[in-house]
Amino acid sequence: MPSSAIPDHDIRSIQRLTTLHGHISAQTSAEQSNMSNQTLKIVVCRDLGPDVMPLFYERPELDIVTWPHDRPCERAWMLENVPGATGIVVVFGEPVNQEVIDLAGPSLKVVSTMSVGYDHIDLAALKARGIRAGYTPDVLTDAVADLAIMLALMAGRNGSETIDLVQTGQWPQYSWSPYGFCGPQLSAPSAFLSSLTPNVQSQRTAGFIGFGRIGQATLARLVPFGITDVVYYTNPANDSDPKAIERFAKLEEELCKRHPSLKSIFRVSKAELAKQSDVVFVLAPGGPATRHVVDEEFLKEMRRTAVLVNASRGTLVDSDALAKALKEKWLWAAGVDVVEGEPKVGSDHVLVKEPRCTVLPHIGSATLETRLGMATLAAKNLIAGVFNEQMPMELK
Repeated sequence: MPSSAIPDHDIRSIQRLTTLHGHISAQTSAEQSNMSNQTLKIVVCRDLGPDVMPLFYERPELDIVTWPHDRPCERAWMLENVPGATGIVVVFGEPVNQEVIDLAGPSLKVVSTMSVGYDHIDLAALKARGIRAGYTPDVLTDAVADLAIMLALMAGRNGSETIDLVQTGQWPQYSWSPYGFCGPQLSAPSAFLSSLTPNVQSQRTAGFIGFGRIGQATLARLVPFGITDVVYYTNPANDSDPKAIERFAKLEEELCKRHPSLKSIFRVSKAELAKQSDVVFVLAPGGPATRHVVDEEFLKEMRRTAVLVNASRGTLVDSDALAKALKEKWLWAAGVDVVEGEPKVGSDHVLVKEPRCTVLPHIGSATLETRLGMATLAAKNLIAGVFNEQMPMELK
């Protein structure tokens, strides 16, 4: 139909529709432009350093709010800044609980922690809201395993006690004596030494409470010391699980192939582990299920020449029971990198006062390489979670 034949009222209707469509299109474009210009708030509760923070800053979509001090983030600051956050980066010891999640609101998509442990995060609360969580395992495995061996050596060879003698100026008062400052040897005696001392135990058994990545890496470092027998304890609830039994059997077979010098590796009860081990490594996760897994009952079963090492979480070892055990010589010594209630551990703490207890201030992952790797992984976990991508290390 020729345009001249279209009634005037229809032409006016078409003109109004065209104008309205133009307004709607302009408004939609403006809204899309505004949305693309909006930034996503990210709260970083500890500066991750000049090699890592640029990973955040190079993303123009992110608005980074960082705790500006080189000390633990104050809770008040965290609670003040989390409202409206899409992502939160924390380190171990900064709780992410229901309070934080509620304050953050519906915008929160991901929480990333620069730690392998995650008992400071309420995972159930996160899952209930569909919030993702990232952590940093594997990166610190070697560093913690190195430290576990260091603690075993320092404890067995009376490192803390003898260092104190030097630092307090008491060394001149001690003359050399045939058995002065002696402690149990971590490595198995050589064949020649064993032939000279037939009454001395010629083999060494290592026990593990927690036998995951770090435990197995620690074992790899022990094998050159002549460790020939390994026992480990797992949660008894797993003992009747066919899949768990099969998994443990495969693990034992694999480790014996990897370390041909091992004569045996098998699971035992916690009491048997205490009785059989020359050195016990506590390397299990924290949480209610493992709290005080090393208690007075366990310590009483240990050998008098045995060494206890805790490089996992302070809550796994009952400090009062361990202090009592050392004082009454139920075991030889202990080396701990973690203490229940840390960092509130002063010179009057029961373990610090025990000469045969080497106490370190939670430095298991404190190598330059490891901490940089952990920080980088924490940042990448956060960025992937914010943009709905696959996270390098996500807690399921």
